[in-house]
Amino acid sequence: MNIHEYQAKAILRKFGVPVPDGHVVYNGNSAREWAKRLGPGPWVVKAQIHAGGRGKGGGVKLARTSEEVRRLTRDMLGMTLRTHQTGPEGKVVTRVLVENGCNIDRELYVSLVVDRGSSKVSVMASTEGGMDIEEVAATTPEKIIVEIIDPLVGLTGFQCRNIAFKLGLGGKLLPMAVKLLGNLYKTFLACDCSMLEINPLVVTKDEELLALDAKFGFDDNAIFRHLQIADMRDYDEEDANEIEASQHDLSYISLDGNIGCLVNGAGLAMATMDIVKHYGGEPANFLDVGGGATIERVTEAFKIILSDSKVNGILVNIFGGIMKCDVIASGVIEAARQVELQVPLVVRLEGTNVERGKQLLAESGLNIIAADGMADAAQKIVAAVA
Repeated sequence: MNIHEYQAKAILRKFGVPVPDGHVVYNGNSAREWAKRLGPGPWVVKAQIHAGGRGKGGGVKLARTSEEVRRLTRDMLGMTLRTHQTGPEGKVVTRVLVENGCNIDRELYVSLVVDRGSSKVSVMASTEGGMDIEEVAATTPEKIIVEIIDPLVGLTGFQCRNIAFKLGLGGKLLPMAVKLLGNLYKTFLACDCSMLEINPLVVTKDEELLALDAKFGFDDNAIFRHLQIADMRDYDEEDANEIEASQHDLSYISLDGNIGCLVNGAGLAMATMDIVKHYGGEPANFLDVGGGATIERVTEAFKIILSDSKVNGILVNIFGGIMKCDVIASGVIEAARQVELQVPLVVRLEGTNVERGKQLLAESGLNIIAADGMADAAQKIVAAVA
């Protein structure tokens, strides 16, 4: 789950991380009044969407008068903002953050991420703030500072000072940096984050540190422990099918292809997409119905797949262990009848009650293409949509 910048800054403020004063607004008049309340300008007007690169796309503007804040806000609201992370379709701006400007001396980068190589949380930092960290890693990897945190000890003062020194933060900035890094780690743990990125972390000309932009990623499996964070979810920023799938305990991610995939198990789902691509097809989605799916859940999965207008065919690939093949077959038959299936359907079943499942499909009277093995199933669905 992701949240907006203004929400991220509210969380950081709660944990003692310095951020600029600001307020989210939904119309130009409100933006003008809030600018006045925030104090003398200049102010920064920032479009709020779940994507980076907003400045390059025209989603971050500097205003020197409150009337200019009003005009810029009015122009941003309703615009389709396109960045390298949104893709060509872009995202519609429905809210804007108005906050105080600051005199920037330097821009730095700091993030905390789960390092899967070490199975620990790591701090990544760089003097190249304001840039994509991927670009820094590719062109100047020596400028990336990494500190791996021992979970039993936590982020130590030594590690914080080491990062600060390598970022060039000495003098009065050193204790500020140590405190800020410590508070970021507390935030990361307390909120069950998967990623916390500050880009840029700025050094002002008054020798202060400010988190000028912030991005959070949360562990979806732990969101139930954070109801206030869960309430920050902006459904307008998410794919409608992915939202609907979550209501039925389905793991669904929309993709750009034309072959819908219904699979049980995340690993098998990934392998299914790989083999579809191997034989020249393009998956339209990742969809895992889980190990204990019911007929109703399978039916809903079908409806979600077919709600994607790009889908020209469906591949069902089931290995029945906990999930019995006859249950899946019944779900496939019920779904096909309910939605009046008009696209090719290839079904591959293996595992518990597989013979009964195949019998149900054969006796259904529906136009279902049976497959033996993953390779056979992939070849048949690719041929069917060609």
